Formats: sequence, C-alpha cells, structure tokens
Amino acid sequence: MASKPAARAPRSELRETVLFFVKLAIFVFVIRSFFFSPFNIPSGSMLPRLLIGDYLFITKWNYGYSRHSLPWSLPLIPGRVFASTPERGDVVVFKAPPTAEDNWVKRVIGLPGDSVQMQHGQLFLNGKAIPKQRIGDFVLPVSPNFGCRFEFQDEDAAGKPICRYPQFEETLPNGKRYRVLDQTTTAADDTGVYKVPAGHVFLMGDNRDDSADSRFPALPNQGIGFVPMENLEGKAVVNFWSTDGSAQWLLPWTWVSAARFDRIGEGF
Repeated sequence: MASKPAARAPRSELRETVLFFVKLAIFVFVIRSFFFSPFNIPSGSMLPRLLIGDYLFITKWNYGYSRHSLPWSLPLIPGRVFASTPERGDVVVFKAPPTAEDNWVKRVIGLPGDSVQMQHGQLFLNGKAIPKQRIGDFVLPVSPNFGCRFEFQDEDAAGKPICRYPQFEETLPNGKRYRVLDQTTTAADDTGVYKVPAGHVFLMGDNRDDSADSRFPALPNQGIGFVPMENLEGKAVVNFWSTDGSAQWLLPWTWVSAARFDRIGEGF
C-alpha cells in the first residue's frame, strides 16, 4: 500500500512577514532609483514656479544614472551610464556641491561649452541677451510657510495679506519660456563670464535675488558652482501635492484647508 506523502511543514508567519517587507523594500528601491522619486520644496529659490510646500515627482532616466540616482548615493554605479545631456530650461533635482549630500532643485541654463553672464540683471548666453519681458506681478498669499519682506507686502481685495513681486518672462534659444522674479539689485546682477566646462551644467534659481546657484562658488553657505552631470538625479515632471503649511497632524480637517489644489497636476 502506498504511503501518504509527508505533510508540508507550515511556513513561519514571521518569516513570511519578513520576506514580504524585503520584497517591498527591493521594489521601492528599484522604483526610486530608476523610474520615479518624490521631492519636496523647502525654500523659495525657485519662485514663482515652485513654492515652499510643493511636492513633485522627478523621472530618473532622463540624464542617465550614477551613484546619486540611488538612495543615500550608494556607490554601486561607476561614473554615469546611459548618459544624456539635459536641455536648457529643464528643472532638475541634483546633489548640490560641494558636499553632494543635499538634494536641491534649479533650472538648467548653461550646457558644456556655453558662456553665461549676468549684466544689469539680464541673462546673457553665449554673448547674446536672453529676452526678458516684464509681465504681471507675482502674487502669493502670506501663509505659515511663506512670508515676504516689508517692501513687497500688500493686501488683496478682502484685506488679507499677500506678497507682490516684480515678475518677468525669459525665453531661451530653444524656445523654452519660464517666469523669474527680480526683486532688487544685487552683486549677482553683474558678473563675469562663466565658461561651462565639459561634463558640467550651469544652474540657476528662478528667484534670481534669493538663490544660491552656479553664479556663486561651490563653498558652504555660498553657492554650487558648475554642477557635474553625474550629480543630476532627475527631471521635474509634475506637482502631486502642495500645502501652505497651516495643516496640523492632529487635526485632519486642516489637511484639506491647507492644500493648494490648483497646483496639483501642474507640469513642467
């Protein structure tokens, strides 16, 4: 008479749980490293396009992959593979020099071989002035995560405090248009000529008078200088959330009142 097959030992519930979380961690690691990654905006250097409290997705494949594509910049990718040069006007997230530890976001202005200069607050690219047209003021309500200097304070029709900034539109040679703020005259409005070296890009913030960018040397509390392309993590593609900072974790209804729904889904 044939013997019955031995019953399978029940799999450990703890082992199953651990295995599930390991698989989940690998999945998230792959997605964040090679496809999409979230990023939140902590400063006003990219006003008016990006506000403090914006959350956006970046795509990771646009410029190739390096160790900075991986969480914690794990040194698993040598140099840069599947490399591609960004386009002028792209908004990029990158590891900021000199430490390459913090994630920053800026706009690509100069590519390898380009010359970049500021004269009286106007951008010059390869010796030619970039068209800069005055448009309507940029107006933003004062909120817990956004205030403004005295000279830009105003009120709306209902008497609520707002910030009102002079706003301009620039158009790059490839036709890319974007808005910039020009608040006042600073030393960065008149610079020497920056010659972008091979393998690097020249990045600037749209809030021209409140941005530590490639106009300043890569030193702590100064700027980022020319940014190596291997520091690029990805291209900004869409806002998926935005909050004015007034929400309180223990008061769920404030999560809705603090949301800036008109910014959700806004592309680049």
